Amino acid sequence: MAAFIPDRDFAFTLLKKYTKNESLIRHALAMEAVMSYFAGLYCKNEADKWAVVGLLHDIDYEKYPEKHCQMVREILSPHGFPEEYLRAIESHGYKILNDVKPLETMEKVLYTTDELTGLIAATVLLRPSKSIMDLKVSSVKKKWKQKSFASGVNREVIEEGAKMLDMDLDILIGHTIKGMQSVAEEIGLK
Repeated sequence: MAAFIPDRDFAFTLLKKYTKNESLIRHALAMEAVMSYFAGLYCKNEADKWAVVGLLHDIDYEKYPEKHCQMVREILSPHGFPEEYLRAIESHGYKILNDVKPLETMEKVLYTTDELTGLIAATVLLRPSKSIMDLKVSSVKKKWKQKSFASGVNREVIEEGAKMLDMDLDILIGHTIKGMQSVAEEIGLK
């Protein structure tokens, strides 16, 4: 019997079952696009898997905020999700919510870009154009330095993740912007 490979439609249906908040859905769509983009850099043949992991990374957040990253198995295991999906999703809570260290590249990208997409989105919303399409890395870096700006974004996680990926912060930001640009309209940042 072949292993269950969750497809995007199934994952999106599950996301909508557990997530009603539109801003959380937009964040999930942003992470789906970013993960797919990074999969193109690291392993193109796994883009669908990376995208599904990005889409579902916060599936337990709205219903179980106090148990975020702890309810993933309970929600997804009955549907047959493979261990690598579950572990990847759990690992984005490393040092904040659990001790599941990101080990695989997919896990490291999820861990790193989850916080970064929030900073990028907040930066876009303050721009006159309100569009990610003309956003430059330098604009994000300027806001990065203002600790009071998007203070809920854990910059230490982003820095640690960049080190895990052995990627310069500017390059990481640039790639994350490009991933988000691919779904600009769907995430309200066109």
